[in-house]
Amino acid sequence: MNAYDEYMKGIVKPMREELVQNGFTELTTAEAVEEKMDKLEGTALVVINSVCGCAAGLARPAVREALQEAEQKPDHLLTVFAGQDKEATERMRAYFAEVPPSSPSIALWKDGALAYFIPREQIENFEMEQIKNHLAEVLTQVCSK
Repeated sequence: MNAYDEYMKGIVKPMREELVQNGFTELTTAEAVEEKMDKLEGTALVVINSVCGCAAGLARPAVREALQEAEQKPDHLLTVFAGQDKEATERMRAYFAEVPPSSPSIALWKDGALAYFIPREQIENFEMEQIKNHLAEVLTQVCSK
């Protein structure tokens, strides 16, 4: 591993942990993504994490708070890290190839298909509260049995 990779690994550690500590399963390889997604039943919230400021200040806090407040929660919480775990991110994005790559972004998966997608454009330049409310609304719609 070169010095840059080692440096970035240290930088992103707390960014990874923020979601993992809130119940997310982090998928770091393409194989792990396939194994999880190919057997997935029910609903899943997938966060494409990233190092950018809008992920730190908006996306991750909005996801965390929406999940805390949501009456309807997904069956699975999954995350991949764009720019860090490239193969895992690429493989995850292949499951919802109908939307352009975007990070950070939030996908809702239901019964083997993309049910809803919140791209970076609906995260960046919005208030955290707006993103949280948007996601909470989507969770209610997608995750209701």
